[in-house]
Amino acid sequence: MNRILIAEDEPSIREMVRLCLTKNGYSCRTAENGAQAAELAEREHFDLALLDIMLPDYDGFELIEYMRQYAIPVIFVTARTAVADRVRGLRAGAEDYIVKPFDLAELCARVETVLRRFHKTEQVLTAGDIRVDTLSHTVTRGGVPVALPAKEYDLLLYFIRNAGIALYRENIYENVWQEPYFGNTRTVDLHVQRLKKRLGLSEAIETVYKVGYRFVI
Repeated sequence: MNRILIAEDEPSIREMVRLCLTKNGYSCRTAENGAQAAELAEREHFDLALLDIMLPDYDGFELIEYMRQYAIPVIFVTARTAVADRVRGLRAGAEDYIVKPFDLAELCARVETVLRRFHKTEQVLTAGDIRVDTLSHTVTRGGVPVALPAKEYDLLLYFIRNAGIALYRENIYENVWQEPYFGNTRTVDLHVQRLKKRLGLSEAIETVYKVGYRFVI
């Protein structure tokens, strides 16, 4: 299980991110300031750190320098929107830079991308009796192989990694199809219906009124 350090001084955001990542199978430790984050990084192993830049004591730029000795990849999660801050953050060594407010599904996708870049993602994902091997790109349900077209496979992974979260159609489209969403929900809906049929997920994938879908297996 990947371990993630969350350094955020705003309690509501800190808890929201922790809950989201925990639901997606990560083990999380939280810090409300830079000193706590530095102490945790020194004592424990982490696969990734999410750092706010504007912490009460050390700022995120100081903290990323300190964490370099532990080889912890860093994503900045901050309200600072200026291009100069983004450039400074990336040049300081951050793997990504996420601006508040952010979508939780997008945050999870970015976390997964960075972990995959560092070869720290789990090879096998499970949800109930569904098993997905991300290296061989194979799917089984109840031990029985199920052949999925590429986009339905990507859609299943996205649902599993965001289980329990109400996902907007536009976010599903942009994360699975990796292109801008221009208001056509038909593509998403068709692929969801096909995925439901192939894996028998009519009850596990809920339609959320005026939003999109939620995976609840």
